[in-house]
Amino acid sequence: MLKLSGRVIKLEEQVERRQLLSLSTNRDLPLPLRQDKAFLAKSERSVPAGFSHYLCFNVRPDGIEEGVPCTLLGDEFRYLDDGDVISLTNDGRVRALFRANSDHNSILLTEQCNNYCLMCSQPPKRVDDSWLLQEAMDAVRLIPRNTRSLGITGGEPTLFGEGFIGLLRHIKNWLPHTSLHILSNGRTFADASFAEKYAAVQHPDMMVGIPVYSDDPARHDYVVQAKGAFDETIRGILNLKRLNQKVEIRVVVHKQTCEGLPALAEFIARNLLFVDHVALMGLEMTGFTRANLDALWIDPVDYKAELSKAVRILGSYGLNTSVYNHPLCLVNPDVEPSYVKSISDWKNEYASECGPCTRKQECGGFFSSGIQHGYSKSIQPFLS
Repeated sequence: MLKLSGRVIKLEEQVERRQLLSLSTNRDLPLPLRQDKAFLAKSERSVPAGFSHYLCFNVRPDGIEEGVPCTLLGDEFRYLDDGDVISLTNDGRVRALFRANSDHNSILLTEQCNNYCLMCSQPPKRVDDSWLLQEAMDAVRLIPRNTRSLGITGGEPTLFGEGFIGLLRHIKNWLPHTSLHILSNGRTFADASFAEKYAAVQHPDMMVGIPVYSDDPARHDYVVQAKGAFDETIRGILNLKRLNQKVEIRVVVHKQTCEGLPALAEFIARNLLFVDHVALMGLEMTGFTRANLDALWIDPVDYKAELSKAVRILGSYGLNTSVYNHPLCLVNPDVEPSYVKSISDWKNEYASECGPCTRKQECGGFFSSGIQHGYSKSIQPFLS
């Protein structure tokens, strides 16, 4: 598991309160371009001149001009590389905001939310974190133009209203060839005028991932801990599709949702056949999940039949369906055509039982939190 945030070993006094840095490892970068970059010295004892900031590991190298800030990082940040974007604060904290070599980059836009999901992996906080929106605007300017995809997550990103729409326009202008995937509970899109503003951005490749947890409104509202959420979510999906916007339905499978999975698949197929993708997802053992473990945890091997049936139903209606966040040995063979190795690289691990498995490269493995806090006892490595 990669450590995306932590403390530096030593911080120069010249660092501003919060500073975003675009990293370069290119010693031959033309001199005029260096002033907008921070040089990441991975092993050099001496460094090239002209960069605005230097990031080094454990010890300060020779050659840094007087007055130019140098920050010392620990070895846990050695994964940082050319093209990455980090945030550095004057209290000595560093966060990796973007990693150029990863396909799993997301911008956290807010920790506020109008749902309170039982299994939320990013528990809501009632704080003013509007600074995250400005940080996102600044970070987009530093992200390489050839980036293939980028996520926007929260909390609930749409709570920023016009600020959220402004960010989408900003991304379209700076990263016109980057596909966007937005995680939202969909409720704000129940407001037709907001949905229209979203559609008016006219981004060429943008999709909203919206959770629907049951065909029973009461069950969905219980899972998200918000009365009336089901109706707003469905109206949001309908508004978006009326405007020809891409929508993905996301279903986290756990004790409260697994039994009704086939019925939900029928509901989606009969009422929301026009959505672009359906993702059936395993449970992440972090955030509120740990507090509500008794109400949520069920061994994936115990709902294999329901998962297979849901995939068959969705497939029979021609819906593009994927199964995420499940070890390959815990799904039936008929699910494999829809199986995706999906867990983000920075929080992906494998259990000790997986060591001899001959299909490990095909398998999504586990969330790191699952390895730490418990996982299925039915892991059966493929041996041929």
